[in-house]
Amino acid sequence: MGIDAGSTLALYLGVLLALAYPLAMLLARIADSAPIAGLPGRLERLVYRAAAVDPAEDMPWGRYAVALLSFNALGVVVVYAVQRLQTWLPWNPEHLANIAPDSAFDTAVSFVTNTNWQGYAGESTMSYFTQMVALAAQNFFSAASAIAVAFALIRGFARHSAQGVGNFWVDLTRSILHVLLPLSVLLALVFMGQGVIQNFSAHQETHPLETHAQPLEAHAQPLEAHAQPLAPSTQSLSMGPVASQEAIKMLGTNGGGFFNANSAHPYENPTPLSNFLQMLSMLLIPAALCFTFGRMVGDTRQGWAIFSAMTVIFTVMALLAMWAEGQGNPLLAPLHVDQAHGALQAGGNMEGKETRFGIVSSALFATITTAASCGAVNAMHDSFTPLGGLVPLWLIQLGEVVFGGVGSGLYGMLIFAIMAVFVAGLMIGRTPEYLGKKIESFEMKMTSIVILVTPVLVLLGTALAVMLDAGRAGIFNPGAHGFSEVLYALSSASNNNGSAFAGLSANTPFYNVLLAVAMWFGRFAFMVPVLAIAGSLARKKRIEPTAGTLPTHGLLFVVLLVGTVVLVGALTYVPALALGPVVEHLALYGVH
Repeated sequence: MGIDAGSTLALYLGVLLALAYPLAMLLARIADSAPIAGLPGRLERLVYRAAAVDPAEDMPWGRYAVALLSFNALGVVVVYAVQRLQTWLPWNPEHLANIAPDSAFDTAVSFVTNTNWQGYAGESTMSYFTQMVALAAQNFFSAASAIAVAFALIRGFARHSAQGVGNFWVDLTRSILHVLLPLSVLLALVFMGQGVIQNFSAHQETHPLETHAQPLEAHAQPLEAHAQPLAPSTQSLSMGPVASQEAIKMLGTNGGGFFNANSAHPYENPTPLSNFLQMLSMLLIPAALCFTFGRMVGDTRQGWAIFSAMTVIFTVMALLAMWAEGQGNPLLAPLHVDQAHGALQAGGNMEGKETRFGIVSSALFATITTAASCGAVNAMHDSFTPLGGLVPLWLIQLGEVVFGGVGSGLYGMLIFAIMAVFVAGLMIGRTPEYLGKKIESFEMKMTSIVILVTPVLVLLGTALAVMLDAGRAGIFNPGAHGFSEVLYALSSASNNNGSAFAGLSANTPFYNVLLAVAMWFGRFAFMVPVLAIAGSLARKKRIEPTAGTLPTHGLLFVVLLVGTVVLVGALTYVPALALGPVVEHLALYGVH
């Protein structure tokens, strides 16, 4: 298990680095205001003319934030309307009904905020039109919105004595046209080659291989007389345009599955190669943005420092998840269940996992999807061991800054970097600075809001859910595990992840409204202060480093940054984690 886990993780990180570094150059060019030549540039300019956008306009942070909020609020209205009208819209071969108001509202907010929390089974709820025009389109828009905010914050560090942080409409358009769309087309074609379906057919009826009862043993004469052949039966197989949605689902760290089983479904994720590509695509753009940051601020070492801090935390958490799932379930030992042999794996907890992926790939997938702001799953997190389930839960609660979501991971980690240099400044008794910009009271006030907003949403939302009858009614598992399910749901919604333990019945008016509120404020109460920091930094002059300046590109800063992320996460969430997965782990091993 150890060798398999180590080699799989090393291969993954090696391929990720090899692809992310060159992609960073493209992203840096996209963030530049220089025109792009050729057909992509002409298409971009056509979009600006159609939308009456002046690409040369440089927006102050306030106007940038208004454009961001207005665009995404309009997205909520459109996605909600499509769901409520889908019965009368085209591409609905199964004649699926309109979505209930509370579920439609929850789903609209979910996809606009890049959370992609799903309280429904996609193949039996959403028409092809809804899946493509509403949900898949928002996968592009929400991912591009976060990339735009990341670009704005980087410009805040890179510029000096400037009033603007860029143009939201330009950043949005360029991110989609030149990055997300071409990469999604390429990945969709590869997925189709692996067996991911892409069609507009109605559900297909097929005959199972076995349609008759198996003959009973010869000695069971009394029962044999009653055994009659079963009538031929059919199985309904869901169809749809899956590959196109699957590609942007992963590249945009969205996570919303076309099918209820998400990436555990063979039509979404059929082979070990497709599984590896899905894991790779989730962190590809977030990792590349680290190096884009270094290029745009004029010091590539800064990007390597951010990337290194993310990699350290990610590696430790991935190995912990793999180890925990490799230990198996101690409750099965007294039952003499053989956990030493299994498909693709020797030993360990195979409950809730696909045999074609096994324990290592399932645990690694869970780590990646929660380190990123992605809700895609290829295994049931609810069936993980207590410590195995703690890893994805805590990664979400850290703010998903360990590579994190597309755009959101970088600007989230840069907020922690500001906090780290502030702590360092307190230690040595001087005004903190980062990349030549003084970090003063305004930046720290905004940083405090960013760091505190999601814990407030998570902890207050969890408390509300377990206090009220409407919240407790959705808990199917008693004790610590049921509490973990509620805590995971609020953590996932507030941090815009979208994955779930899935043992919680959350498709109710109470949870649909509660989680929608958490998703909206978890997204935009985070983004707006980040833009305020960007605007403040852009206006400042750059100061030259002195002997007392903390270098932010070396090992010392990486250690300080990792410590800041872990310490803030520990102080904020360890008491809640102690009531859930920690207590469950101790009970599982008989510790009272």
